[in-house]
Amino acid sequence: QVRLVESGGGLVQPGGSLRLSCAASGFTFVGHDMSWYRQGPGKERELVATITTYGSTNYADSVKGRFTISRNDVRNTMWMQMNSLKPEDTAVYYCNALRIYNRANYWGQGTQVTVSS
Repeated sequence: QVRLVESGGGLVQPGGSLRLSCAASGFTFVGHDMSWYRQGPGKERELVATITTYGSTNYADSVKGRFTISRNDVRNTMWMQMNSLKPEDTAVYYCNALRIYNRANYWGQGTQVTVSS
């Protein structure tokens, strides 16, 4: 059974940092592009960052220079280091796996990040 489990969310003050983790089971990371999405209050889900199966990374303009995505295919785990957090980063953050060869799409259940003083 394919499963993605996010962790690491929480409440942090503006300017603070968090590190999100996404652990996978039931499939191997190899051959999947991995991404973080987020959905803020009253907003649509948006793509935050992607790391391809080849290790290339892409970021939304709003998080460039502050967030860093990484992965370890042996551990089937992905992370996102979030620094200089802003109140507008408040959202539920979701882990996504996109299988390259057949475009199968898997989602985690999400982890809440709240940036507030």
